[in-house]
Amino acid sequence: MTTPTTLTTVPAQTVAHSEPAPAPSAPSTTTAPAPAMARRTWEQLIDAVGESGQYATAKEAERVTRTVLSALGGHVTGEERVALVRHLPERAARLVAAQIPVTSPLTAAEFVDYVAARIDGATPATARWDVSSVLAVLPQVAGEDIVDRVLAGLPSGYALLFGRPELLPAA
Repeated sequence: MTTPTTLTTVPAQTVAHSEPAPAPSAPSTTTAPAPAMARRTWEQLIDAVGESGQYATAKEAERVTRTVLSALGGHVTGEERVALVRHLPERAARLVAAQIPVTSPLTAAEFVDYVAARIDGATPATARWDVSSVLAVLPQVAGEDIVDRVLAGLPSGYALLFGRPELLPAA
């Protein structure tokens, strides 16, 4: 014998139940992790970088994005790299994953110089702008928690490139 199912309409949702609905529980005092963000497309990533860096064309934003993500790919390793790749658009994920991990990570300033050497006509100042324009959108794409993990594995100074304050340990 089956129990008859009734429908109860609640604002913005319809709930099917065969028993009375349980009483609401008290709010939790712990914060649940935010759900994973929907994977953005390559075009959305390029649009976000274009807006962040105020690039005149999508082609320019794409060129900068490719260069910076390729450079970053060698510096992010281990589980952080896997997590980052999992949350990037497929083309961006391939750029990061295709890089051989470096044996000695560059400082943030050296990283900017490394990128400057790969962009025609770049200066350290324009390369810093380019790097920050790409890295500052990664929290929107990959999530804050993954970027936190990536930053934990990089030398100090990288937080500024991601548009975050550099937190120093208490002395």
